[in-house]
Amino acid sequence: MGLVELYVNFFITLFALLDPIGNVPIFAAATRTQSDSSRRWLIVYISAFAALFLSFFFFTGLGLLQFFGISMDAFRIAGGILLFLLGLDMTRGDFLSMFEETESLTEETLDAHGMPLRGRDRAKKSFEKFVVPFAIPLLIGPGAISTVIIQAGEAQKWGVTGMAVGLGAIVSAALATMLAFFFSGSISKLLGRVGMVVVIRVLGLILCALAIQIIISAVSVITHDIIVPAAAHPYSGQ
Repeated sequence: MGLVELYVNFFITLFALLDPIGNVPIFAAATRTQSDSSRRWLIVYISAFAALFLSFFFFTGLGLLQFFGISMDAFRIAGGILLFLLGLDMTRGDFLSMFEETESLTEETLDAHGMPLRGRDRAKKSFEKFVVPFAIPLLIGPGAISTVIIQAGEAQKWGVTGMAVGLGAIVSAALATMLAFFFSGSISKLLGRVGMVVVIRVLGLILCALAIQIIISAVSVITHDIIVPAAAHPYSGQ
């Protein structure tokens, strides 16, 4: 594998796992009450966080999980549980209320001069709500983290140059995610409140099923395939 192939394969795989296009409707619904300026800053923060978080795992790899005594399968199960809880909130209609700010002003929504937070300051406050569960594990899940660790092993074969190429692929995927989220405002206006509720509830059901599948696959590995292989890895033969 050459450096070009390493970059292309790493970028495509990571972009598919981050799935920013599939997450655009969820992000649009969650930021429906945000101003355009606040939403843009929030997109920058989320994309920068994704790049930094994945880069951290790219350079530390399995060493960090080994330090805490956590296996990748345990990490996958934990991520699956968080995804299931998120999907459950989405199907019950609680998802939007997790992110939307009420019209009443509180100390958290006011600046030092008693004025409502705007733009970048409001985005900083909103980002605290987006780290979990949106940024992790919805956007950056166990699959993305494990892929970064695996690709780090491949990049190390090329020394410093390979690590630089791998880091470039991570940054490129984060930039592509940022560009995809910039269209969330248009999608939010197009679908409206009712359309967003319908999309979120359908995606919530799919997310619950995906979370259960992640847990089943991880448990199958831990129990040495006691679970029927067809249930742990559906459609693998197609």
